[in-house]
Amino acid sequence: MMPTTLSMPAYTVHQLGFHYRHEAAHESQAWSLREVDFQVAHGEILGVIGPNGSGKTSLLKLLAKILRPHEGFIDLFEEKLDGLAHRTVARSVAFVPQESVQVFPFTIFEMVLMGRFPQHRHTIFGGWGWEGEEDLRLAEQAMATMGVLALAHRRIGDVSSGERQRVMIARALAQQPRILLLDEPTAFLDLNHQIEICSSLRRMNREQGLTVVWVSHDLNLASQYCDRLLLLNRGALFKLGAPDEVIQPATIAHVYGCEVLVDRHPMSGVPRITLPAASSPSEQRSS
Repeated sequence: MMPTTLSMPAYTVHQLGFHYRHEAAHESQAWSLREVDFQVAHGEILGVIGPNGSGKTSLLKLLAKILRPHEGFIDLFEEKLDGLAHRTVARSVAFVPQESVQVFPFTIFEMVLMGRFPQHRHTIFGGWGWEGEEDLRLAEQAMATMGVLALAHRRIGDVSSGERQRVMIARALAQQPRILLLDEPTAFLDLNHQIEICSSLRRMNREQGLTVVWVSHDLNLASQYCDRLLLLNRGALFKLGAPDEVIQPATIAHVYGCEVLVDRHPMSGVPRITLPAASSPSEQRSS
């Protein structure tokens, strides 16, 4: 059983290395991640940022034990992740992928209720067991939090991609995890739902101590809602720290290869990235 000491790190990642195996034996194995070291504090929101192909999704899948490292190790609440059963991990960690393909026509309610499975005890016959009133209540609560309760009896294939993403987050919340791993959770959402989901995650983080590791391409969203940012570049940890330390013009220019303007959000005071102004039509004609 995992300890629950608040001062204990949720994750400790040491010299982590991972590569995808190539089919051709003679082809060199390119490392997706190499020599990555960091900790995730219990009860923090850590944003994982970086260009396409920098290893962000691979890192998230390693933390969820979907993938296994080729070098180094990961500790989950000071226990070796590699030595824990998947069911044990699922009782503490919920993973929401950027996209999920749904083959069977489950209803929204059935999809969210699946999040309760890791918390069930096996029956003496080895079956799944049956959902109880508490499972139903928690599924409804998770749907209400994500604003999809009114869709409960719709089929998962009959809703928009943005609604489907909110359903997947609701399923993860119904799991009652201590750690929530999110891969681009706002990618398909309109502005209003982006704000609602980010605010809900922030509230659960503050009120319930939920630890969140959040991959995002939206640097401003990550700066606004994350306690710290982990910046990956070509599979290596380039910078880790508060948004003030990571969101800097020179850092962004080096990693992303483009010049940006960085100022302060007028209300929160966190760093905010603005793209340089496009050239005017007269400047374009003269060039």
